[in-house]
Amino acid sequence: MLKPIFDYDCLVLGCGNPLIGDDGFGPAVIQHLESNYKIPESVAAIDCGTSIRDLLFDVLLSPRKPNKMIIVDAASTPGYGAGEIREIDIDEIQPEKISDFSLHQFPTTNMLKELKEESPMAVKVFVVQVSTLPDEVTVGLSEPVQAAVPRMCARIMAEIG
Repeated sequence: MLKPIFDYDCLVLGCGNPLIGDDGFGPAVIQHLESNYKIPESVAAIDCGTSIRDLLFDVLLSPRKPNKMIIVDAASTPGYGAGEIREIDIDEIQPEKISDFSLHQFPTTNMLKELKEESPMAVKVFVVQVSTLPDEVTVGLSEPVQAAVPRMCARIMAEIG
């Protein structure tokens, strides 16, 4: 039986749309974690797809919160090589309208900042640099981004202990 997300010590949220090429990185990481690692019972690994805002609203409104939240997403930032993974500071996320579903826009950015500033929960955002994001439905990750999936999983497992 699944327990409510608030009963976990740590949430790992894989964000993205697997129908938009490299944007499907977050869900691919969650799938790889579940298939290749023994995730502690205190950790919930969730493929939230494009529904991160709904989960963040639930966490914000809950009197109980996890101790840690790790968000995994794709990014397109000049100066980074395809498949490069890094942690980004929530304060550095620039809200912009990319599509109807994106971690990098209001209200998601505001909710992450509020969680960081108004709760004791540790919030980390790990991203991979995309190769390209297609203009039409394209299933599957590029080779550099696919190669980053196991590296991101190892980083997450090190983070959650």
